[in-house]
Amino acid sequence: MHMTSPIGLLVIAVVVLVLFGKGKVSNLMGEVGKGINAFKKGIDDGKADIAKEEAAAATPVAKDVTPAETKDQA
Repeated sequence: MHMTSPIGLLVIAVVVLVLFGKGKVSNLMGEVGKGINAFKKGIDDGKADIAKEEAAAATPVAKDVTPAETKDQA
Protein backbone atom coordinates (compact mmCIF):
# COMPACT_ATOMS: atom_id res chain seq x y z
CA MET A 1 0.00 0.00 0.00
CA HIS A 2 1.28 3.45 -0.90
CA MET A 3 1.71 6.10 1.82
CA THR A 4 0.71 9.65 0.87
CA SER A 5 3.45 12.24 1.38
CA PRO A 6 2.89 15.40 3.46
CA ILE A 7 2.80 17.44 0.25
CA GLY A 8 0.08 15.16 -1.13
CA LEU A 9 -1.97 15.55 2.05
CA LEU A 10 -1.62 19.32 1.81
CA VAL A 11 -2.84 19.28 -1.80
CA ILE A 12 -5.83 17.13 -0.82
CA ALA A 13 -6.66 19.49 2.07
CA VAL A 14 -6.51 22.54 -0.23
CA VAL A 15 -8.74 20.86 -2.82
CA VAL A 16 -11.32 19.91 -0.17
CA LEU A 17 -11.25 23.44 1.24
CA VAL A 18 -11.74 24.97 -2.22
CA LEU A 19 -14.57 22.59 -3.14
CA PHE A 20 -16.57 22.80 0.09
CA GLY A 21 -15.51 26.11 1.63
CA LYS A 22 -14.28 26.92 5.11
CA GLY A 23 -17.72 26.92 6.76
CA LYS A 24 -18.77 23.55 5.38
CA VAL A 25 -15.50 21.87 6.39
CA SER A 26 -15.72 23.44 9.85
CA ASN A 27 -19.28 22.14 10.32
CA LEU A 28 -18.27 18.71 9.09
CA MET A 29 -15.36 18.50 11.55
CA GLY A 30 -17.71 19.59 14.36
CA GLU A 31 -20.10 16.78 13.49
CA VAL A 32 -17.24 14.27 13.38
CA GLY A 33 -16.17 15.43 16.84
CA LYS A 34 -19.70 15.02 18.19
CA GLY A 35 -19.87 11.53 16.70
CA ILE A 36 -16.59 10.53 18.33
CA ASN A 37 -17.78 11.84 21.71
CA ALA A 38 -21.08 9.97 21.39
CA PHE A 39 -19.19 6.78 20.51
CA LYS A 40 -16.92 7.14 23.57
CA LYS A 41 -19.95 7.79 25.79
CA GLY A 42 -21.64 4.67 24.42
CA ILE A 43 -18.54 2.59 25.14
CA ASP A 44 -18.39 3.91 28.72
CA ASP A 45 -22.11 3.24 29.25
CA GLY A 46 -21.68 -0.30 27.95
CA LYS A 47 -18.77 -0.93 30.29
CA ALA A 48 -20.82 0.42 33.22
CA ASP A 49 -23.74 -1.87 32.34
CA ILE A 50 -21.44 -4.89 32.14
CA ALA A 51 -19.84 -4.03 35.50
CA LYS A 52 -23.31 -3.62 37.06
CA GLU A 53 -24.43 -7.02 35.72
CA GLU A 54 -21.24 -8.69 36.97
CA ALA A 55 -21.72 -7.15 40.42
CA ALA A 56 -25.33 -8.37 40.53
CA ALA A 57 -24.27 -11.86 39.47
CA ALA A 58 -21.53 -11.97 42.12
CA THR A 59 -23.95 -11.10 44.93
CA PRO A 60 -24.79 -14.30 46.82
CA VAL A 61 -28.46 -15.22 47.01
CA ALA A 62 -29.74 -16.49 50.38
CA LYS A 63 -31.46 -19.86 50.18
CA ASP A 64 -34.00 -21.20 52.60
CA VAL A 65 -32.39 -24.35 53.97
CA THR A 66 -34.93 -24.98 56.72
CA PRO A 67 -36.08 -28.61 56.67
CA ALA A 68 -39.63 -29.12 55.40
CA GLU A 69 -40.78 -30.54 58.76
CA THR A 70 -39.87 -27.35 60.62
CA LYS A 71 -41.64 -25.18 58.06
CA ASP A 72 -44.91 -27.08 58.58
CA GLN A 73 -44.86 -26.52 62.36
CA ALA A 74 -44.40 -22.74 62.09
